Amino acid sequence: MNTVSCFKEKISGKGLSVVFPEGSDERIIQAARRLKDEAIARPLLLGKSEQIEAAVEKAGVNLDSIETINPGASDKLDAYVEKYIERRDDISAAVAKRMVIKPLFYGGMMVASGDADAAVGGAASATSTLIQAATLTVGLMPGIKTVSSCFLMIIPDFLGQNDKAFIFADCAVNIDPTAEQLADIAIASAASARGILDTEPRVAMLSFSTKGSASAPSVDKVKQAIEIVRARKPELAIDGEFQADTAIVPSVAAKKVTEKSSVAGDANVIVFPNLDSGNIAYKLVQYMANAQAIGPFLQGFAKPIGDLSRGASVDDIVSTTVLTLAQLL
Repeated sequence: MNTVSCFKEKISGKGLSVVFPEGSDERIIQAARRLKDEAIARPLLLGKSEQIEAAVEKAGVNLDSIETINPGASDKLDAYVEKYIERRDDISAAVAKRMVIKPLFYGGMMVASGDADAAVGGAASATSTLIQAATLTVGLMPGIKTVSSCFLMIIPDFLGQNDKAFIFADCAVNIDPTAEQLADIAIASAASARGILDTEPRVAMLSFSTKGSASAPSVDKVKQAIEIVRARKPELAIDGEFQADTAIVPSVAAKKVTEKSSVAGDANVIVFPNLDSGNIAYKLVQYMANAQAIGPFLQGFAKPIGDLSRGASVDDIVSTTVLTLAQLL
């Protein structure tokens, strides 16, 4: 059920648009061709004409009916500059123009202005650069101060369930988050689960301790994060601190958790206490359980922003775009 093909069906024919700031990358051009031909989305490619034309030759495809935009020659550049200044009144028009003319910033302003539904970048840019551009243009979700990431993990034959889907966070951005940042990660991950999994999130906050079975500053941090989330989002199903098996195995949860919990043993959102544990866990699950690891997806932004590995294949770009746009439906 939770495969990329299912999400393709979900978004196909909806006319959703996605801007690719790195439009002169031949992999992006090949992915854009597929997205257009399969009616998955309307791709918008940013870049200088001569650079895009050179990449088209390498890609071996045509750009028929695919829109290309040169930020420096765009008739919307001045409007985007004005809007950018409104967001950051501490800069001059000249500095704002130098920023907005950059493809990552221009793409972000397209999304912020409603001229594109989402942006997908990172094929030729560092994640930190993409995050900076998106933060200054698209901005963050109300109440969120921390950008984070998540992976869609699809586990085959998980406890007798075929293709069980989980959200894992944060596995790519925040090294040692504070309690407040963990709370932001949990809230943003819940929003990602609603969009990607199309179901209500059940958020488990992980630790090496379950409900006070051990004590340490790291355990206290997780407990504090849970209390922050409950104060900010009382309707959200969140619980912990849990060891990993307690979060996802009903029989273990029944033994370790005495009070009533809608999350214990049935979590679909897994929030790790730090980047060490999150990054290690998703890669172990990916290879040892033969799981699909799709992502990372940036989260916490006001509108969807997709992040690509610089080694991303055309298939990776298409899959990331599909999952990024699926969050809109």
